[in-house]
Amino acid sequence: MSLVSANKTETNTMSIEIAVSAEDFKAAVQRSYLKNRKQITIPGFRKGKAPRPMIEKMYGSDFFYEDALEELFPVEIEAAYKEADIHPVDQPKDLDVKTMNIDEGLNFTVNVTVKPEITLKEYKGLKAEKEEVSVSDEEVDTEIKFMLDRGSRIVDVDNRPVQSGDITVIDFEGFVDGEAFEGGKAEKYNLTIGDGQFIPGFEDQIIGHSIGDEFDINVKFPDDYDEKLASKDAVFKIKLHEIKFKELPELDDEFAKDQDYDTVDEMKEGVKKDLLSHKEEQAQHRFEDNVVEKLCENVEGEIPEVMYDNKAQENVDSFARQVGQQGIDLDTYLMYMGTDKDTFTSMMRDRAVNDVKYELALEKIIELEEIKAAEEAVEEEYKKMADEYKIEIDRIKEIVPVSTVEDQLSRQAAAKLVIDSAEAVAPAPKAEEPAEEAKEN
Repeated sequence: MSLVSANKTETNTMSIEIAVSAEDFKAAVQRSYLKNRKQITIPGFRKGKAPRPMIEKMYGSDFFYEDALEELFPVEIEAAYKEADIHPVDQPKDLDVKTMNIDEGLNFTVNVTVKPEITLKEYKGLKAEKEEVSVSDEEVDTEIKFMLDRGSRIVDVDNRPVQSGDITVIDFEGFVDGEAFEGGKAEKYNLTIGDGQFIPGFEDQIIGHSIGDEFDINVKFPDDYDEKLASKDAVFKIKLHEIKFKELPELDDEFAKDQDYDTVDEMKEGVKKDLLSHKEEQAQHRFEDNVVEKLCENVEGEIPEVMYDNKAQENVDSFARQVGQQGIDLDTYLMYMGTDKDTFTSMMRDRAVNDVKYELALEKIIELEEIKAAEEAVEEEYKKMADEYKIEIDRIKEIVPVSTVEDQLSRQAAAKLVIDSAEAVAPAPKAEEPAEEAKEN
């Protein structure tokens, strides 16, 4: 390979000219012949046995040229990138073959979009909002109620009618204008009275009935329900099979001991501490997100649109793999979420803008701060990967190049520098909502 020239033609575009010697191109043509001859039939020769001159005589002297070019192209392009220190952000395009024959070899040009040069206005001492967090007694009580609920047991009831809060097991079938409707029937259905799972008024009409009762419930579907049933009166025929209730444990020191505390008061303090720790962790994450957003605002430069497009597609593909691991394809998931592929892709495109700017900012910080991963840190990272994936460390080193690990650690160090130097400021007061009368006026 011979890199003839590499010239910038636009802000983020370079034109590369590459020459391949006649000898190397001839060798590539011969490899193409050997690879493809089994599929070629020439009269007078068994299939796959025709000599190359005979094939070229029948189909043209350039019969194997395109295939030879396809073989050489990726190898020559990579070598050119390395020689000219080019960092592409997209596939090369605008291929223009100047020369391609056995006697003169191969000469071609391509255009490639390259990583942009950016500047950072600031990256140390960025100011970002971070809210103060606290935990109220009500939040502690709510969490303890959840703990009591998790420690509850289900008890069968056979000596009284249904009360609010009971768990009932029912058969039901719904009718509109005397006709059963689709999706309006179930057997042995578990319904907790008061949870609001069903149409308003449905659960209330079960209260007071006893096991074995068969009765009708009259309801009206809400105006915003499915259009086939919206605003219509309906009758549900019900059979009550079982009544159960959730028995909660007593909130006492014995319960506290089950939660690894000595007393109820100690448990409340522990719960408050855990809730506070969780809130502080969430606040820190939001603060770091705010810092990253400020950092991205300080990125200046002409960034190729293709970088945003590629990152957006990468994000879409990554999300599709995540939902795929749960046994659902992306289109089905989006349908359940009430959105479509175009809307989702547009959302990912918006996110990709900051993703790209953040990556470019980290690279710039690594350059400015001369950050380089220490050998010990690289070895420690390899050890972590080996332990995580239960693979010998030498095998991990074969799979993951050292440059990849160094780059990852350098980026982590750059991100830590930005976060650690950032200053937390109180959020700006929220604007008060205008009074209803003012809105109407």
